Amino acid sequence: MDINRMLEIFQFDFMIRALIAGGVIGLISPLIGNFLVVRRYSLMADTLAHVALAGVAIGLLTGQQPVAVAVATTIIAAVLIDRLRDRKRIYSESVLAIFLSGSLAIAVVLMSVANGLNTDLLSVLFGSIATVTTTDLYYIVTLGVVVLATIALLYKELFLVSFDEDIATASGLRTRLLNLVTVVLAAITVALSMRIVGVLLIGALMVIPVVTAMQIGKGFRKTMALSVILSLLSVAIGLVAAFYLDIASGGSIVVTSLIFFIVSLILRPKQ
Repeated sequence: MDINRMLEIFQFDFMIRALIAGGVIGLISPLIGNFLVVRRYSLMADTLAHVALAGVAIGLLTGQQPVAVAVATTIIAAVLIDRLRDRKRIYSESVLAIFLSGSLAIAVVLMSVANGLNTDLLSVLFGSIATVTTTDLYYIVTLGVVVLATIALLYKELFLVSFDEDIATASGLRTRLLNLVTVVLAAITVALSMRIVGVLLIGALMVIPVVTAMQIGKGFRKTMALSVILSLLSVAIGLVAAFYLDIASGGSIVVTSLIFFIVSLILRPKQ
């Protein structure tokens, strides 16, 4: 491939938007994913992804902006999940299963009302670099900055409550509020990522780079930094591959992330 062919990617506005949006997503997804993985709450991302799908279906059916509706829907679901989990009347995994299957059922019903899948919904399911609009980019960048700022301000508190909620409570931290912040940040991240990665695959991007980094890094900070690097590389390589090979961006990004994970298992030093 000659240099002109390689630089062709930067001649298209939709690709520039996809790379900017992908950079934001590649940055915030593993940051939230670290807190979810540590507290063994990895399925939260997949659950909220299915909720986001229902939000997109609602947006398309009502003629509203799909990303905005998906963000609102996932935040509401995240709050409800956290409230039900906190009451301890239902096991956490059961709460996630109810919301995952329930939201998927709602999405299917709404899709059937809208006469089945269309191009917009398919791009939401599997990601598409060509569907990132300027409005989507504004949402992604703005809310991405909000997520980063929140993590920066509450890093120590989120770290402690994720590792040991009992110690965090004994230390005087408002664990309920911090738990709520974590799931709301996860909800926002999932909703923002659907255009690039797709709702069926965003859970993988939030988890796989984190697990890969755990095979190499030592300590939470180093693992978090390495997971971000791996995520950004996966997004960049995946988007470029999607452009030149004309494949779904979400699948391309996650396959790249999986390759990094396999390599980390092979190269991981024996303990």
